Order: sequence, then C-alpha cells, then structure tokens
Amino acid sequence: MNSLTVYLIIAAALFSLGLFGVLMRRNLIGMLISIELMLNGANLNFMAFNRFLAPEPAVGQIVTLFVMGIAAAEAAIGLSIILAVFRRLRSINIERAQRLRG
Repeated sequence: MNSLTVYLIIAAALFSLGLFGVLMRRNLIGMLISIELMLNGANLNFMAFNRFLAPEPAVGQIVTLFVMGIAAAEAAIGLSIILAVFRRLRSINIERAQRLRG
C-alpha cells in the first residue's frame, strides 16, 4: 500500500480537482483556493519522488518549502487583489470583474 503509485494517483486527483475548481468557479476566493489545491498536489509529487527515488533526502523537502513560500506569497497578493476588486465593484464575481478591462 505504501508505494509511489498511490502517492502519484492522490497527487493527480488533487491537481485535477484544483484545475476543475479554477475552471468552474465564478468566485475569486474559490479560484484562489483551487490554485492552492493544485500547488498541494505538486508538493505531494515532490515529496513522493523524494521519498522513493531521490538519493539525497533533503532535495524534495527543500523544493516543497520553496513551493510553500511561493504559495504564501501568492495567497497574500491574491487576497489583496480580491480586496481591491471588491472595494471597486462590491462583488467578487469574476464575470463582473470583466468590466475592468482597459
């Protein structure tokens, strides 16, 4: 039960659910959460390959820490953009935000 294939299937499912959420959501916060789900699927892949294939055990963990740092920065910037859109339009619906095109 503890094999690379199981981890890769779970990571692919997480990434697919995140991609589905990004494509189907009309809400900006829902899209941001879906992007985080996609990043977690990628992190699971890094950790699984680190566990089963890497000769140096710290490589996958370091890459995962970098991805987590990027995800935190992305969440902070994304939430500030969502807040700015909400202040301007009084909605976080992505269809209403299309009016902001230049």
